[in-house]
Amino acid sequence: MSIIRSQDCPPQPWKNGLGSTREIAIHPEGAGGDDFLWRVSIAEVDSAAPFSSFPGIDRQIALLDGNGFTMTLDDDRVHALATPFAPFAFAGEARVAVTLVDGPTRDFNLMVRRAWARGDIRVWREPGTQIPDPSTVLVYCARGVIDTIEGSLHAGDAWRPSPVSPVKLQHNALALIIRIEPHTT
Repeated sequence: MSIIRSQDCPPQPWKNGLGSTREIAIHPEGAGGDDFLWRVSIAEVDSAAPFSSFPGIDRQIALLDGNGFTMTLDDDRVHALATPFAPFAFAGEARVAVTLVDGPTRDFNLMVRRAWARGDIRVWREPGTQIPDPSTVLVYCARGVIDTIEGSLHAGDAWRPSPVSPVKLQHNALALIIRIEPHTT
């Protein structure tokens, strides 16, 4: 079964040891922090700890819960991660300092090895049946209930779809769709 339940994703320390994350999916399966091609996780940010450095990795982040935080990238670029479910892209090697707005947050993270592929986070909000395109590797239920051919996803659950497998977003559901497109040579 390719449904990933949130309770089956235990917390683990960030690469720099200053926070915690829950790995939802990694490719190839069993890869580590130095050899994954792509990785999806949920970070729990409860202090102003800097982000871990991931050279050669393209990252996207989206606020799930909380009031968000301000990111200062490489000491000069500032981004307020304050709008839920709005992906923000940045380079994994950027130095990222964080200032919490008002208390802890949880955020959704996509990391893709730049030399191998490009990836993105799409947001689906419309109720009804949709068919993920062939580059979709993960459907994450951020809110509500999403029905798949293998069962229902509730907030925090994810699904690794097979090609051309429909999903049905119930009323008020919100899905984060992870697409990965390997570079062609």
